[in-house]
Amino acid sequence: MPPRFLVLFHFIPGQAPKADAALRPAFMRLGEIAARMHRHAMRWSRPIGFRRLAWDEDAVFGDTPIWGNWRDAPHVDPAIRALLERAEKTVCARLSSFGKGAARFGLIHADMRLANLLVDGDVTRVIDFDDCGFGWFLYDFAAAISFFETDPTIPELKSAWLQGYRKVQHLSHAEEAEIDTFIMLRRLALLAWIGSHADAPEPQALAPSFASGSAELAESWLGRIRA
Repeated sequence: MPPRFLVLFHFIPGQAPKADAALRPAFMRLGEIAARMHRHAMRWSRPIGFRRLAWDEDAVFGDTPIWGNWRDAPHVDPAIRALLERAEKTVCARLSSFGKGAARFGLIHADMRLANLLVDGDVTRVIDFDDCGFGWFLYDFAAAISFFETDPTIPELKSAWLQGYRKVQHLSHAEEAEIDTFIMLRRLALLAWIGSHADAPEPQALAPSFASGSAELAESWLGRIRA
């Protein structure tokens, strides 16, 4: 008899938080959850033959990117393309310097965004491990703010996430300083995702302003790291 594959579903109470809600407490808890998951990943002995995809610079910018080439996304005009190419080059250079040491790079959730959280009172649970793979641990914060990276509350949410994270796991100031690089990496990955999933409702809704928003994010980020 050939092997059979089964999926077991378990009901989990709660609701995904809204981007316009008071999110600081949720992000503090999320930072703690991320740190526990990362600490487990560092200590876990992987089974022989364990394989997962990687969310690194090659996965986003390589010859066969997982979500396609961000240049093919809607409304990436020549000016936006030129700016984002500078951002891509800078991201790759900084990630190369940052490195993939075991304390910085390992098994991550890779999609720990609001839609994949269920909040029930004081309990926050993470769902949807479909994209779970190998990447930089700080990428999990970048994924947490997917699609609203330009919101003015992001510095406050980052502060809350870091406060929660450091309750569980050490994070150096050098690592903290690189978080915005991962936000830029994730934003370019999402721009590619919008281009390669143009028939789906969510990308269609986001497409009109996502390229220009990505350019604004890149311009701000490049300005800060040059200052």
